[in-house]
Amino acid sequence: MRRWLWLLVMTALTTGMASAQQAPVLARLDADGVQRLSIVGGNYHFRPDRIRVRAGVPVELEVSRTTRTPHDLVIQDARMGLDIAVDLERDPVLVRFTPEVAGRLVFYCDQRLLFFPSHRDRGMWGVLEVVAELE
Repeated sequence: MRRWLWLLVMTALTTGMASAQQAPVLARLDADGVQRLSIVGGNYHFRPDRIRVRAGVPVELEVSRTTRTPHDLVIQDARMGLDIAVDLERDPVLVRFTPEVAGRLVFYCDQRLLFFPSHRDRGMWGVLEVVAELE
């Protein structure tokens, strides 16, 4: 009985956390004209998992992980000219790029253990929205 109660509480908490990430997080535009945002990889998730940046403006992502499990960040889109793959470390790593066209793409972790689903398949992915103008 206690196990079922624990599972019910954990499901409710996880669902609440996932719904809290529905609205995209806007990158902050600093005085030097660079959009900045931090992304943290955890146990098969990214926080935030939806981000919004402006096209034509440089972006600097500070990426890291909170777990011992190896994770990476992959952002690929030929139309936008993005081909990024970086290992996440406990200390932040800077990822710099300038998206030139508006659109949406998925960023993800492509790590996997032999015979197990990939981290992306386990939910470690997010959405990058590139817009012409920030709201």
